[in-house]
Amino acid sequence: MISVLVIDDHQLVRNGLKKILESSGDIEVVGEGASGEEAIELARQYKPDVVLMDVNMPGIGGINAAKQIRRNQPNTQIIVVTAMSQEAFSYSLQEVGVLGFLSKSSNPEEMIESVHTVVGGDIYMSRDVAQQLALAKHPGGGGSKMSELSDRELQVLLMITKGMRVQEISESLFLSPKTISTYRQRIQEKLGVNNDIELTYWALRHNIIELH
Repeated sequence: MISVLVIDDHQLVRNGLKKILESSGDIEVVGEGASGEEAIELARQYKPDVVLMDVNMPGIGGINAAKQIRRNQPNTQIIVVTAMSQEAFSYSLQEVGVLGFLSKSSNPEEMIESVHTVVGGDIYMSRDVAQQLALAKHPGGGGSKMSELSDRELQVLLMITKGMRVQEISESLFLSPKTISTYRQRIQEKLGVNNDIELTYWALRHNIIELH
């Protein structure tokens, strides 16, 4: 039996993922959580074969959580399930050993197949993610600009586009407001936007975030 953790900040999504995975007959969801911090703690507690989680979550987020889980439990494989299938996210996650990449529009068969694939140590990328990455590599695509952002800048970008204020981001990441403001300025300069509204429109246009 393959043990899996499901991490997403929406209860309905977690319920859906659990139902899909356990329908395979050889996958057991041993725990679930709603943040990067919970993902790290639950991975330490259960030592699952696979952690299947969103990238855009409260707290430290999926990217940093993936790094810590891979560092603490190198035998645990990670699959990211997200609406953000852009080049920079996948490349930064691949660097820390993430093997699976799914979009939230992936069908149940793909989700089950991804678990079986990464348990065997192979990379799995859903068809729509692979297609978007290929498009992002073309000159003028949004991926070329996204790839210039650091992991921390990506994290701050996601928090800003969720409507979080500088003080809130500062408290969440344990960084000073001045440092967060500096990150915001760098993000705007790299992406060629002038304010948070333009940044949010840019993120929506390039499928970095989605409307709920």
